[in-house]
Amino acid sequence: MEKEIIYDSNLHFEHIHWKSELAFWKDELRSFNNRLSELVTRWTKQEVLKQLEHFQNEFILHGGIIDDLLETIEEHETSIEGHSKMGREAMDIALVKKHMEFRDQMETQRQIYADLKKEFFQFLTKYM
Repeated sequence: MEKEIIYDSNLHFEHIHWKSELAFWKDELRSFNNRLSELVTRWTKQEVLKQLEHFQNEFILHGGIIDDLLETIEEHETSIEGHSKMGREAMDIALVKKHMEFRDQMETQRQIYADLKKEFFQFLTKYM
């Protein structure tokens, strides 16, 4: 059985994609927070304000998660760079395993974020 070789350039390409995706999410969160600011001026009902606070808290939480994910990507990029400086183009098993775990983490975060957006859009439909 032949071993699959995973090259640094492939992992780097995926990191670039993830960083772009995370930057987009950050931009969306800014937009969502602007929308929340608009709604705060329109509504005084406690029920609505409570939901606005919920979304504000969720957006803050997701902003922190995005920052943590970006930091993890940068750490992995540094590992890849160090690996490349040693003259190796293929990753070792531990670094590849870490990358695969992070890929799973990104997939989970995509789903969580998509669910939050869906919930927020339903809220906007009701109160905008």
